[in-house]
Amino acid sequence: MNPMLQVGLLVLLGFIGTVSSQLSSNFYSTSCPNVLSTIKTAVDSAVNNEARMGASLLRLHFHDCFVQGCDASVLLSDTSSFTGEQSAFGNVNSLRGFDVIDTIKSQVESLCPGVVSCADILAVAARDSVVALGGPSWTVQLGRRDSTTASLSSANSDLPAPTFNLNELISAFDNKGFTAKEMVALSGMLENKYILIN
Repeated sequence: MNPMLQVGLLVLLGFIGTVSSQLSSNFYSTSCPNVLSTIKTAVDSAVNNEARMGASLLRLHFHDCFVQGCDASVLLSDTSSFTGEQSAFGNVNSLRGFDVIDTIKSQVESLCPGVVSCADILAVAARDSVVALGGPSWTVQLGRRDSTTASLSSANSDLPAPTFNLNELISAFDNKGFTAKEMVALSGMLENKYILIN
């Protein structure tokens, strides 16, 4: 496996861990015991249809976690009370995989209605995408709650823009607790999706 991918995954896992307190790897073991296999099957199918989708699902999770934490706020459409994150400069016409997450959510709701959060689906789908592309697996801590609001302004201010210079990138990642080395690993892994599918 590409060394940059390995470093990037370790950094991403650390980031996700810092925003996920009091979670459990067996959170759905009794309330929805087949959720993990259902997500895996759907992700495997999506990645088999288009390998790039694996990287897109990982990036979707990253963009969710970078704004407000890993709360699925990136999935929320605009409402009369807020403009969501999807039209943010770093997301518009760029983020992909919403249809895959919708399909997974529909399948999971058929199994156990109102039990599994979209935030957990995003986290598990990101992991399963990496595995489907030949990367390592890890235990996903579960029990996240979905956000009921999203913020275009937060997304525009928090997400590193594709036009950022090096100093701006370092600052954006530093604001989230990342070192410059970790920023390089994550940027290389997530923004240059070809690393995941080569």
